[in-house]
Amino acid sequence: MTTLGRKLPHGPIVGIDLGGTNIQIGVVDDKARILGRAKDKTDPDNGMDAVFDRIVSGLRSAVADAGLKQTDVLALGIGVPGPVDPFAGIVREAVNLRWTMAPVGTMLTERLGMPVVVDNDVNVAVYGEAHHGAGIGARHLLGCWVGTGVGGGLILNGELFYGHHFSAGEIGHVLLYPKNPPGTRSIEHNCSRTAIVDRLVHLIRTNRPSSLKNLLGDKFPRIKSKHIAEAYQAGDELVVEVVDDAADRLGTALGNFTTLLSLERIILGGGLTEAMQEPFVDRVRAAVHRVAFPAVCKEVQVVASELDDDAGVIGAALLARERLAVASV
Repeated sequence: MTTLGRKLPHGPIVGIDLGGTNIQIGVVDDKARILGRAKDKTDPDNGMDAVFDRIVSGLRSAVADAGLKQTDVLALGIGVPGPVDPFAGIVREAVNLRWTMAPVGTMLTERLGMPVVVDNDVNVAVYGEAHHGAGIGARHLLGCWVGTGVGGGLILNGELFYGHHFSAGEIGHVLLYPKNPPGTRSIEHNCSRTAIVDRLVHLIRTNRPSSLKNLLGDKFPRIKSKHIAEAYQAGDELVVEVVDDAADRLGTALGNFTTLLSLERIILGGGLTEAMQEPFVDRVRAAVHRVAFPAVCKEVQVVASELDDDAGVIGAALLARERLAVASV
């Protein structure tokens, strides 16, 4: 593999997928194989420095799990939720983390003493899928990751598309209902796991029956993706109603994006998609195909991520390897 005619550097690179809930860390080799892993909670409420402490600790654990020393690692690639200036290493605004203009690249380089490449979390996940997963062979694709929030990443003409302000793909913040009350207007407000959980909790508290109340008891406000998936598969009427409604809204939005960009493929990922699998993907796909225009755009493929949690780790490492090759010239 080459980048702009240059050979990529050989050696292990750490890839990190920093989500609003979890931190996934992997040591990745030249063939996109994960040699060592670590995982931790993001827990952003304790502040940025605490998150960085967990990143550094997790990196060292993953390197040890791979049987390597930190000095063996060539670089670190990290995906962060929110708009990122990938060339300055600055996270402009990470809503789920409550970070604004955070110089993540510089701060992690100072702590770790290695080159750090920062990009949007779904950008790196889609990049991983494009090269090693569900996006192989597609030159025009959109990734949509549904979890704590809703994130997106675009690959057009085979390359990550950033746009003028490096914020392309921020589909979660696209407004669905601009006249709704604040906090209920965007795709993320309506289609994320957080939105689904909030709606379920509200409806259960208004005495709508659900197996989730029996399953979790007083802890039902802490509904997780796996609980939603289990209840959906068991035919829980309330869960089916709420999830199908969110999937329909999401698919309608993605169908509009297909009309706008003439997409070849849409990849669905994130914690909710991974837990729900085909029922969720099928429902979103049906809505996309209802909406997309012209008729030929209804041929867009809507598929689930193949790499799951590894997509962001592999993609972040691959981007870091490629940027390292460019920087070395």
